[in-house]
Amino acid sequence: MVATLVLLVNDHVLKQAWPGFVTGKLSDVAGLIVAPALLSLLLLRRADLTATLLTGALFTLVKTTHTGAELASQAWTLAAGPSRILADPTDLLALPALALAWWIRNHSHQVTRQWRIMVGVPLAVLAVGATSGPPAPPSAELVHVTDGHVVVEGFLTAASSADGGRTWALGSGTAARSAGKPQTLACVARRCYRIPADRLKVLQSDDAGATWATSWALSPGRTEWVRRALADPEHPTPRLRSHALAVQERPDGHVVVVANGRDGVAVRDTTGTWRRYGFTPDRALSTSAASRVTGMGAHIGDELRVAGLSGFWILVTGLLLALPGRRRSGVVVLGFALTGVVLLLPWRFEEWYGYYTLIRSADVTRAAFQVAGGVLVLCTLASTLSTAWRERLGAEALRQVLCVAVLVAAGVALPFHGWALGWPDGYRTALILAGLYGLGTGAAGLTIIRRNAAPAPGRPAPGRA
Repeated sequence: MVATLVLLVNDHVLKQAWPGFVTGKLSDVAGLIVAPALLSLLLLRRADLTATLLTGALFTLVKTTHTGAELASQAWTLAAGPSRILADPTDLLALPALALAWWIRNHSHQVTRQWRIMVGVPLAVLAVGATSGPPAPPSAELVHVTDGHVVVEGFLTAASSADGGRTWALGSGTAARSAGKPQTLACVARRCYRIPADRLKVLQSDDAGATWATSWALSPGRTEWVRRALADPEHPTPRLRSHALAVQERPDGHVVVVANGRDGVAVRDTTGTWRRYGFTPDRALSTSAASRVTGMGAHIGDELRVAGLSGFWILVTGLLLALPGRRRSGVVVLGFALTGVVLLLPWRFEEWYGYYTLIRSADVTRAAFQVAGGVLVLCTLASTLSTAWRERLGAEALRQVLCVAVLVAAGVALPFHGWALGWPDGYRTALILAGLYGLGTGAAGLTIIRRNAAPAPGRPAPGRA
């Protein structure tokens, strides 16, 4: 019970006030004391040693493998809401707490199983509730120069550099905004730097602010791609922008440090070279942790789903057009197919329910839409294929339909693959290209399929007397 109280206080109070090594390991120690007692309630009687050993094995698996951490996160999310558990081998330092749990077991009073359940179930609820909230992602919001150090601060995180931004050390954990209002303009001699609104961008002036030119920037297309890379369902990423900057004079020149929110910081060294620093899992800053700005096929899952649904729609429509004669049932099938496609589109239900308070409602709605849409898509596809089989649709007609469907799906997806690689850079350009290609290719293909369709008995072929 004391360990459960430690979990509650540590996870909801101490971690927020003093995030770091001590509070992180304190939760592991307390959890390893509580877990064997709770796990033993699920096992047969007199299985306390098994529960203790199994706790250690599962803890080791979760903390040393990304697969184990992901499975644990999903299990915890089902039990207690959105949660995130990270693999961290240093947490294995808490394993000796299992010995303390076993010592407590052997030196506690013997009680009936019914009494243990009455006490243990509330403990389980408290323990799960204590660790259910995922940690907020770090964000660089302020930067200032203090006592020769460049200090970057954000929500419950701080980092400082004594060598002009080349390396960073974790701060002592003061709250964000301790330096006051974010600084958006800084000068050294006649050289000035400033950040514009709503952009990851730094402007530079060599004439004390009379004229300005871009010193560093991420284009809008790359900014959107990075925003997707940093997306977190529990902590949505707003539009990325530069929040503050600071200039520090060095013996061989000056450095510029820019706080870029969730993206970390950007640093201009004394040679004029800009580098981006991202947040590591322990909230430190490193160039190796900076988000990439391109990636083959990455972060375009919604667009690829739309491309696949476009191909499905062309497939069903093409099969119905290729069948001999006009069937009233074809209109009904197309209606059901369109309904399934609409339900499977990547809707953003979080905007309907709110990101934090009703996230589960959004997940339930999304799951319901996907199940209903999937059933309709499968049923309409099966119905269309069975009709084509009964009507003995020719192999040539079937190849034409498949060819058009594949061309449409691939053509809709291709511009977004290019956007993920940086060409075109603008997302709107990729969207327009995909739409024009999909509509043009689909319309042309369906027209050809209709013209080549076999005529119904007693009816001339389209385009023939």
